[in-house]
Amino acid sequence: MRAARFSRATLPLLAMLGALAGCTAGPDFKAPAAPRVASYVAGSRPARTVSADAPGGQAQYFVSDQKIAAQWWTLFHCAALNKLVEQALRDSPTLAQAQARLHQAQQALAAQTSAFDYPSVNGTLSTARQQINTRAMGLGAAPNPGPFTLYNASVGVSYTLDLFGAQRRALEALRAALDYQRFELAAARLTLAANVVTAVVREASLRDQLRATTTIVDAQRSQLRITEGRHRLGAVPELDVIAQRNQLAQTEATLPGLRQQLAQTRHLLAVYLGVPPGAAHLPDIELVELRLPTRLPLSLPSELARQRPDIQAAEALLHQASANVGVATASLYPHVSLSASLGSEATGLRDVFGPASGVWNLGAALTQPLFHGGELRARRREAVAAYDQAAAAYRQTVLAGLQNVADTLRALQADAQALQARADAAAQAERTYRITQGQYRAGGLSYLAVLDAQQRLAQARLARIQATAQRYADSAALLQALGGGWWAPGAPD
Repeated sequence: MRAARFSRATLPLLAMLGALAGCTAGPDFKAPAAPRVASYVAGSRPARTVSADAPGGQAQYFVSDQKIAAQWWTLFHCAALNKLVEQALRDSPTLAQAQARLHQAQQALAAQTSAFDYPSVNGTLSTARQQINTRAMGLGAAPNPGPFTLYNASVGVSYTLDLFGAQRRALEALRAALDYQRFELAAARLTLAANVVTAVVREASLRDQLRATTTIVDAQRSQLRITEGRHRLGAVPELDVIAQRNQLAQTEATLPGLRQQLAQTRHLLAVYLGVPPGAAHLPDIELVELRLPTRLPLSLPSELARQRPDIQAAEALLHQASANVGVATASLYPHVSLSASLGSEATGLRDVFGPASGVWNLGAALTQPLFHGGELRARRREAVAAYDQAAAAYRQTVLAGLQNVADTLRALQADAQALQARADAAAQAERTYRITQGQYRAGGLSYLAVLDAQQRLAQARLARIQATAQRYADSAALLQALGGGWWAPGAPD
């Protein structure tokens, strides 16, 4: 009968606690809407770029229904480049750091999930030497016992009920933090692959620029020797010799800078690969070994938020801030904790597990914040302000992503036009050089004219090399700006 009365008395309480346990304070997170724009750039966007009669001068087409490959760098069709990117993704310390941060977030979520899902159980063994004062306890007539040793062995259990969802919101925040680290790792991989491609293109371009500049220097040295000889014969004034020497010195002064840039680019590439610059064995990839991607996938602006890992990371931070608002809101409501312990306590070690030494307790505590000087509500306002900041940061990240794609699209169009002009200029310089050679062999021109035409041809080729390299680099930049296919099948885990 007592059990029945106890059951009837506790059932309403248990039902109320169960109903409260289903409540979750704070807002439920909703992913932001996709950008409502139809195009990345204002006005019309050409479906293709112009072409040029030069290596890497093919027209590029922007294809809206084509997916970005997970290994997007393979679009350049260079096996040596592919190996470098794969080595960087495998050995880079930058990715190792991002991977460790992801693992740390995973373990933080696992630890907190276990703490919330299961009660805490702790075993205790203790011993203490004590002296009791019976008069201080109000037992004046009782004799004072002498000092004694108290031995205790017990198991305690405690659990906090998540009545208003504070724990659920905290776990939600940790899951969002885990998502953030996952997207940060994807962004690090994407950035690293793009950096390797850009470094390879820059290195190849610098090597070609060195060759072209050396050709110019050789031509200017020959011109200087001829000018000096003519000056000795009195055919030209000394001012022409000085001018020729000055031109040669200015051109020669560019060679150390080019060599330095080439060395620094190779050092940087070695660091991307995770090896010391002095121990790196890097292939000498030539610009002609790279093939320009002619069909570039171009997703819709509304899809960009799901493709770029930096935008996904910003959304994860927004989700985390939303969950933190729930945690701060739940702190305003009561907290209920349950505890129990079972053990044995005795003054003799042999009696600790005896039949008369058993002790136990059951407890429940309800804590309702009453007065904290406005701290708890200020904490909630702080969490709301942090959410507003995260929402603004998300919008800024989306806008920056749209700008990134728009800038790169315009750059690719400008690159194609620049290469077309540079290729035409190089073709005209080459035609001039051939005509000048023919006239020189026929005796109609001096050798100085031939050297001058050769120098102009080398300068035109130098400008064409720079334009070609810029086009390769901006093609990689577009693939990176669109998200790099990290979500596609075959992407690294």
